[in-house]
Parts: sequence; C-alpha cells; structure tokens
Amino acid sequence: MTLPTDETDEAPAKPDIRGWRRVRRIAGWVLGVLVGGPLIAFWVAYLVLDVRSPQEVLAGLDKTVVLQYADGSELLKVVPADGDRRFVPYAQVPAKLRDAIIATEDPTFWDNQGFDPTGIGRAFLTGVGGGSGITQQYIKKSTGDEDATLGRKFAELVLATKITQEQNKEQIFESYVNIISFGRGTFGPAAAMNAYFGKKLDDSITWSQAAFLAGMIQSPSVHDPAASGDVHAARRWQYVRDKLVGRGYVGSGEPMAYPGAEIQPPSETRAGRITYDEFHIKQQVLAELEQNGFPLGRLQQGNLTVETTLDRSRQDAAKKALRDRLTGEPKVFRGAVVAIEPSTGAVRAYNGGDQGVRDYAGTPHALGTAFHPFTLAAALGRGYVPDQPIPAPSKLEFLGETFQYPDVCGPKCTLRSAMETHADGPFIALAKKLGPEALSDAARRAGIPDAVDGVPTLREKDGFLIGPGIAIGRYPLRPLDVAGAYATFAADGRRAAPHLVAKVRDESGAVVWAHQDSATPAFGDDETSRRVAAEVTATLRTDGGPAALRTGEAEHGNSPDNQDAWAVGYTPQLVTAVWIGSDDDRRLKDAAGRKLTGDVVPADVWRAFMAAAGPSR
Repeated sequence: MTLPTDETDEAPAKPDIRGWRRVRRIAGWVLGVLVGGPLIAFWVAYLVLDVRSPQEVLAGLDKTVVLQYADGSELLKVVPADGDRRFVPYAQVPAKLRDAIIATEDPTFWDNQGFDPTGIGRAFLTGVGGGSGITQQYIKKSTGDEDATLGRKFAELVLATKITQEQNKEQIFESYVNIISFGRGTFGPAAAMNAYFGKKLDDSITWSQAAFLAGMIQSPSVHDPAASGDVHAARRWQYVRDKLVGRGYVGSGEPMAYPGAEIQPPSETRAGRITYDEFHIKQQVLAELEQNGFPLGRLQQGNLTVETTLDRSRQDAAKKALRDRLTGEPKVFRGAVVAIEPSTGAVRAYNGGDQGVRDYAGTPHALGTAFHPFTLAAALGRGYVPDQPIPAPSKLEFLGETFQYPDVCGPKCTLRSAMETHADGPFIALAKKLGPEALSDAARRAGIPDAVDGVPTLREKDGFLIGPGIAIGRYPLRPLDVAGAYATFAADGRRAAPHLVAKVRDESGAVVWAHQDSATPAFGDDETSRRVAAEVTATLRTDGGPAALRTGEAEHGNSPDNQDAWAVGYTPQLVTAVWIGSDDDRRLKDAAGRKLTGDVVPADVWRAFMAAAGPSR
C-alpha cells in the first residue's frame, strides 16, 4: 500500500495539438480575409467600373450653373460659352505646353503607374486625400467625384490601374488636358489659349504663355489675374517657371517674362454678359467652392445649384452707396464694400467695384490706422485696461524706423482717449512695448488669415520678418478679411470664417454640401474673448449708440498724404468694411482738394449703406 505524499511525480503535459491547429486555421482565415478580401473587391471593382471618355465628359459640361441669393432668388448664371470645349488631339498640343503641364502637375507622369501610393496611403490612414497626378486628376474630373474619402480613393486606384493598362500615356494626357478647366469657363488648351491670349493654339506658343496656362490648372478661379491681380498671377507663373527650369525643360538662361501685357480681360465682361461687380461675386464664389471640393466642372456635371449668403437688398444698397458717393469724385477713385453677419461669418453684401475686372474687395490694400483696434486688442489681452494711462510720444524709434506725429492725445492719454482722438504716437509706443509679434497675433486671432493665395499676411516681402510698418497698418489686407476680423469684436469675441457659399443643391433640391458654422473664442477662453471684444467696442462708440466705427488712413510713403482710406464699423447684427483708394499707390485728394481721409468719403459710404441695410433681415 502506498501512502499519499505532498509531492507526486507527474508526466509532462503534452501540447494541445488540436488547439494549435485551431489557432493556425483561424489565423489563416484572417490572413485570407485581409489579403483576399481587398483583392476580390479590387477585381470586382475593376470589372464594374469604367472611365468615361473625354468626349462624354465634355458633353456633360454643357450645363448652366445657377447662383442664388440667400432667399433662393436668382443672383446670376454661369453659362457655358460657345466653342469653349474644343477637343484637341495629343499631337496638336504644343510640346512646350505639354512640358509645362507635366512639370507642374505630375513630373513622373511618363514613368509612374497612374497613381500616387503616398496619397492613397494617406487616405487609408486619415480619410483625407492628397495631391494627385495627371491620371488620378483625369479620373476625378471624369467621374465628378472629388470628395477626399476612402471610397473615392479606392475607386480612383482601381480606375488608375485600369486606364494605365488600357491606354498609353499619350492617350491619357490627351483625355486629361481636354477636360480640365483653365478658368474663364474654358475646358481644354485651345479654349484657354483663346480666352487668355486671343490666339490659336499652335507651336507659336511661347514658354511664358505655356507656363501661364499650366499655372491656371491648380485653381483657376484663384490664379486668374482678373480675380487676384497680376501680382498674385505672376507669383504663380514664377512657380511654374521654376519647375520648368528645375526639371530641365528650360535652360536657366532662357529669356522668360510674365506675359501680363498679353493677357486679355475676360470675354464675359467684355461682351457685357454680366457686370463687373457680378463678375467679382462669381469669381469669389467659384474660388470658395473650389477650396471645398466643388470646381466648376463638378458643378456643371452635376447640374448643381449654389445658394450664396448674399442678401439681395443689401447687395443693391452697397452698390448704390458706393456709386452715389463716388459720383463727382476724382476719376482715379476706386472703392469696395463688404458686409458680414458677425455671428456666422455669412457675407451679406460684397461689392468689389464696377470699374473693371479687378476686385477691390478681394485684393489687399494698406489698412493704415484702421489697424489700431488690433493693437488695442493685443494690449487688452495682456492685462491693460481702456482707461490706463499710456505714453503719447510725438517722436519714437521702432525697429529702426523713426516715427513722428503731433501729440493729439494730451498729457493724460489713455488707450480709450488715444482711440477716440485717432492718435498715432501712443499706438506706436504700445507696439514697441508689446512687440510686433503680439500685434500680428492679435490680428490673426481676430480673423486675419495667415496667408492669402499662398502669400503670408502681416509680413515683409520675405514672408517671415515683421517690420515697423505693422504699427501703422502698412501691410495690405483684403476688405473681406478686415470685415471678418472686425466681426469678431461685434460677435462678443467669437471668430467665424467669412464665407459667401451657404449650400450646394443637386437637381432634386437636396443639399449635397453646406457650410458648417464653427465660431470659436478668439482671444483665449470665452470670458477673456468677451471682455477684449467689449472693451474694443466701447472705445469705438463715440455717440453712445449701438454702432461702433473706426476710420483710418494709410500714408503714401513718407509723405503727409494718404493713398488708402477706410471706414470699418458694426452693430451686433452687421459689420461693414469700406475701402477707398486707387489702382496704384498714389497721393489722393478728394473733389474738394482735401487729402483723402477715412472720416469723409469712406465714412459717408458706410453710413449710407448701414442706414439702407437696416439692423437685421
């Protein structure tokens, strides 16, 4: 008999072979699903999906896009022009233009497999699309689907693979170049050459012209000099030229110059189809839609309708106030009016002038002393109070520049009295104490964008340094952005992005895209933002009424005369920015021979518009 003991000898446990087999079987199934699933989906999509021919795409573009006022009534129509979609065979696309497009849009086009693996990977990981090569761009344009979604990227990958196997590179380029928009309602290079240069498309095209047309493709509603001016268009042209030189298409010594003198005004304005102020609205709306994934081609293919934020009566009031006040003033005077709803950023009136294709509401001008409220906001955010005594020097050096202004604030100068008396010295002294970065930061917090069309704002020409000019508003800003930044003060310190597009609807009237309101505290938390906005507003109210108004001027160089004048003000319901100036930087005097100031012509326009616009709609 064996007695039990505390320790017994046991045989080693045998491995559970069946368990391991089960694990391997499950792992095999998982691997099969992970690998085989996408392959099967890819193969099915490959069989089902097809790329439309460029002829089919062009046929679908012959549709009118309607822009509406906020109340649903018609604002204007974007009507396709006859002959603006002429198909050009590959062999008839000049080699210089082909090279310029490929150097800019897809430098590896001749060697790649039709898609960008990095962009595909980024879409899989983040759901956000990236830059696409020529083949992918053709697929996006031909399908009309440009949403940065995982599904679209997958379909794009399938179709890019399919078209690369079925067509050679020459055919793909031919399809692409004929359906892309070059702006001004054109599709294809022949229409573009005629629209911008009034010439036939042939081998007489210059490298300068080719670089210009290639530069239009990325964002034609923005890069067209009729929309953003020659300065911006020349920068885009220089970008393309650098690509041509850097990639060996053009020698570094090849003579090339921006072809500004050769570029024609848009035919739609020459033909009188729409007025200049309507043209400016159309360009701004199309540019905004492009940025949100709705280029003109997509709007036309989908027969979409665009509901803008513009109020018909306020739009008429802005036009009348500007036209009436400029009547009798010097012929060189130009003007712009932008009105925004502070709580949402919705643009209720937009008038960029009716003197030509230049949009004065969408191009930058020196803000001058109308910049001082941002300096005040910077101080208030750092603990200053409106009635705090501050220095009022008549002469001061700031960042290597000497400023000298008469002392109009007096020995007991405060932030409030400096604003009320339009004193310059105290604000320059304040800028010196706070530092230029603080002023720039306050303006950006209020709503001045970091850059416009890729060019940094509130910076020197190097795009980096901030010079002494920030203290007196020397840096140019767009009236659209100025109105948006002042709107932050009107909205209790909450910043909302200015926008002209409210919704996009399909043929059935269903909303396919809508602007999402995203107002946020501008100067810190809610309490701080409310306080800063309220104190700025209090200094701008001079008659005890509900309206706050700031007028200002920008000096012409170092002269005592002015080149730009502003009136920017608001009620809780509406903020309006008025700019008066000229096409170039020159000394301006009004019809009475007085130097241009903000409290005369611009303020008259502002008051007339605000009286007609009413407190609310």
